[in-house]
Amino acid sequence: MRRNFEFALIVVIISILTILVMQALERARRSAEEATMQIEVTAIRAQLMEVAVHHETFGGKLPNSKNPMDWINNRPANYRGASDVAPRERGGWHFDSAAEELVYLFHDGHSARFRLSRDAGRTDGRGMPAGIGLLRLDDQMQ
Repeated sequence: MRRNFEFALIVVIISILTILVMQALERARRSAEEATMQIEVTAIRAQLMEVAVHHETFGGKLPNSKNPMDWINNRPANYRGASDVAPRERGGWHFDSAAEELVYLFHDGHSARFRLSRDAGRTDGRGMPAGIGLLRLDDQMQ
């Protein structure tokens, strides 16, 4: 009888520890996904600045598209294109044509949304040559 109680107690303790570890791993996965998305945003912004600086230095026309992915050469590998409907796959980028927003859809269902700005930074923005910038909007649940 005592052995059964000890065994049950050990099973309960291991189960609780397993749940705590699983929750910690999920938080770490979410943090890693956010960090990866932020790295990709930084790369997109750097490429947008390169286009804007080239325009300011050498002239020429800027792209007319409101999709920042049309402005850059090196798109993220998980970019799924432009459409009016969000793709089923999570953990990737798409351009919402209706809202004119670049969207990253996280695995947990929420999305980070960005808008290409052509007039931001003319007076007060840093890192936005010629007013070109990628502005983060409020996150949303899908």
